[in-house]
Amino acid sequence: MVRTEVAINGQSFFLAQDQDVDALRRSVEAAISSSGRFVHFTVVGNREVSVLVSPRTEVVISVETVQFDPRDTGGDDEPWGGLFDM
Repeated sequence: MVRTEVAINGQSFFLAQDQDVDALRRSVEAAISSSGRFVHFTVVGNREVSVLVSPRTEVVISVETVQFDPRDTGGDDEPWGGLFDM
């Protein structure tokens, strides 16, 4: 499975599996172009994160291949603890 990490001003978030990375990139670009707005995404553990992104925000997106985790559905209705609580 592919795991996408988003680092915002040094704070890392791992995206849930169903997140559209291209749409997230477009949302970040639009937020920066408009002087800032909140960007929303779901992270591992099926939790929603909202980040205020502005022209001064540093955003790094990286992708890696990892072992499959069946809990990582991206469904906000079924949150769970984290990466290592199997």
